[in-house]
Amino acid sequence: MTVAVHNMPPIYDENSEILILGSFPSVKSRKAKFYYETPQNRFWRVIAAVFEQNVPRTVEEKPAFLLRNRIALWDVIASCEIEGSSDQTIRNAVPNDLTPILSTANIRQIFVNGKKAEQLFNKLISPKIGRKAICLPSTSPANASKSPEQLIEAWRVIRSDMRRQT
Repeated sequence: MTVAVHNMPPIYDENSEILILGSFPSVKSRKAKFYYETPQNRFWRVIAAVFEQNVPRTVEEKPAFLLRNRIALWDVIASCEIEGSSDQTIRNAVPNDLTPILSTANIRQIFVNGKKAEQLFNKLISPKIGRKAICLPSTSPANASKSPEQLIEAWRVIRSDMRRQT
C-alpha cells in the first residue's frame, strides 16, 4: 500500500451553494493536479449535461464552470493508503477540513460522488460538522452498472435542489 496525499486545493468561492465531494483523486488526477482527469470518468460530462452547458475541457474551463454554477468541489480524504486508484483499497483515511469552504460560502447542500465517498463522509466528517450529505451514484468508470443517461438523471437533483433554495 502506498500513502498518498491529496495535492489539489478545493474549488469554491463565496457564491458557492452546492458542495460536491469525491472520495480521493485517481492516480491520473493526482498526477495532473486536477479533479476527474481520468478520461473514462463521467463527472464533467454528467455535470455539464445537468446544467445544460458545454462540457468544460481545460483546467481553466473546469473551475470556471463550477464557480459559474455556484458549485464547490473537493474530496473527503486528505491522505490515505491506497492501491492505484481503487476506492476499495482505501485504508487509514485522514479527512479534509471543510471549515474553509463552510465558513466562506453559504453551502446549502452537500453531495457525495459515490458510496465510498458517502461512507467516508459519514464516518469522518459528518459527526464533526453536524451535516448530512446526499449520495449520488459514482461517475467513476468502475460504476459500470449506471449508463451516462442514468447518471445524468440521478445528478439532476443538484439543479432541482438549487431551484428549491432560491
